[in-house]
This record gives sequence, C-alpha cells and structure tokens, in this order.
Amino acid sequence: MKLGISSYSLVQHLRDKTMTIYDVMDWAKEHGCEHLELVPFELEFLLKDGSINEELVMGIKKKSEEIGLPLSTFSLNACVIQDTEEENRAEIARIKKYIDIAHMLGLKRMRHDTCTGQHPHGINTPHQFEVEFPRLVAAIQECADYAAQYGINTTLENHGRFVNGADRIIRLIEAAGRPNVKMTMDVGNFRCVNEENVVSVAKCVKYADMIHLKDFYIRDPQKVPNFNEGVSGNRHGDFFVTAYGEILRGAILGHGDLDIWKILKTIKDFGYDGHISIEFEGMEECCHATDLCLKTARYIWERV
Repeated sequence: MKLGISSYSLVQHLRDKTMTIYDVMDWAKEHGCEHLELVPFELEFLLKDGSINEELVMGIKKKSEEIGLPLSTFSLNACVIQDTEEENRAEIARIKKYIDIAHMLGLKRMRHDTCTGQHPHGINTPHQFEVEFPRLVAAIQECADYAAQYGINTTLENHGRFVNGADRIIRLIEAAGRPNVKMTMDVGNFRCVNEENVVSVAKCVKYADMIHLKDFYIRDPQKVPNFNEGVSGNRHGDFFVTAYGEILRGAILGHGDLDIWKILKTIKDFGYDGHISIEFEGMEECCHATDLCLKTARYIWERV
C-alpha cells in the first residue's frame, strides 16, 4: 500500500486561507504520506480566460520534486450528460484541458467524473441510467483516447447517486473497452446508493487503479433532530441524503459505522498494493482528523 491523502482532506484550511497548497504538501510530507492526490477545490488551475495557470501547475510540480512527495493522481468533478450538445462538448473540452494539466504535472492517472452528484434532473432510476448509458460511454472513450497520447489512465469513481454502485461502474468500464480506463474505488461512496460497502469493494477491487479511504456515520434522518432535509451537497460537516433515505456524515476513519477492518482486509487479500488516499470530509478540525485517519489506516493494514 502507498498511503497518502487527497488535498480535499485539508480543504477546510485551503478555503479559509490558513493553508496554501504548498502548506498542504509540507503537512503531508511531515506526516509520512507517500503521495498526494490533487483536487481543484480552492485551486485556480484554470484562469478566468480558460487558459491553464502554468505558474500554479509548475509550482506544485517543483514543490513535489523538492520535498520528495510524489503526486499520484488528479481528480476532477465533471458531468457529461448536460442538457445540450453544446454544453456537453464544452464539458468534455474542459476535461481534456485538465488531462493536459495532469500531463504537465507528470501524472499517469486522472479521475474525471461523468456525473458528479445525481442526474442533472434528479432522475436516478435504472431506466434513466440506461437512457444516458450511450452518452456516458462515448464521453469516457473520447477522454480516454485523448489521455492515451500522454500514457495516462483515466479513472471513474463511484461518486454521487447516479454514476455509483458497483454494477453501474463495472458496466461503464467494460463498455468503454479501453485498456486505460480503470476505477477510483471510493470505499465509502457505495453507501450513497445504500450498497453494503464490503460487498461492493469485493466486486470492484480488481478494477481499481486508485482507492479513496473514508468513513461515514450512518443515521436515520428521523432520529437526527437538527438534520435539514434540504441539504443536497456533501460539504464538510453536513449530513446528506443517500439514494434511499439514509443520511450520512463524514467521520474520522475508524470512528464511523463502516467496517473499515473488513474493507481493508478485502483490499489487502486481493493483493492490491497501489495508491490509497485518505479522503476526510468530516466536521472535525481537518489536520488533526486526517492525521488520525492516516494512523488508523496504517494500524489496521498491518493487522488484517
């Protein structure tokens, strides 16, 4: 296992400007991370005119080399089932620009979503997935073919409530039929569509080129008095609604309701020895919480 963190884990401090991305990189190195995963939240990789912010990109690459902290992947939120073809082409062009950024960073892997949250119109049914399936596959193929010129793998994540669930992700990967299309397997996100996490991890681990490691509190909304049913996003500290009525909130690894021991045993028994990123998204102070996540992940991995 090559354990590191996603920059998203410390986004609280990127957002309040108490840390820069270079501070995040120093923190990761000081806490024994073997790699850093980049996400664009609070980082202006694209300037207002749509051009690449080369100063930021090359600054991060230089910092990575200086402190000996490898960059493992770049993860991008995206949606390729927009209302119009013009909007869809613009979104695919944006994904390609981030593939260019990944190449500039020296990366050989990039995650791009095909639908980050739920379906744009909130229709998350199996029927609607079949309706959108050809467009999803075509976009995955186009982006993978573009990335192939750089020797980059593209990965799909089980993310949100539409492009999520083990069977949906596996179908997309297999239908794409590209050797450089793989999976960023988020061990927690399966619960967003109410799947049993250990079972889904067992189904998907053979497709994984990257793993996100997280934990969730799982609750009945009727038993959480302050829960706001209008919450639709997964902001740090919020409960949010799953596809079938539970609510989840990010937890420090090992503190929540997921069976992290069984999940990590399943991954280790399969023989996965690639990159794993802590993705903390709870309400606790993020540096302390992420440090605990790293320590817990190492502790469990050594014992399963």
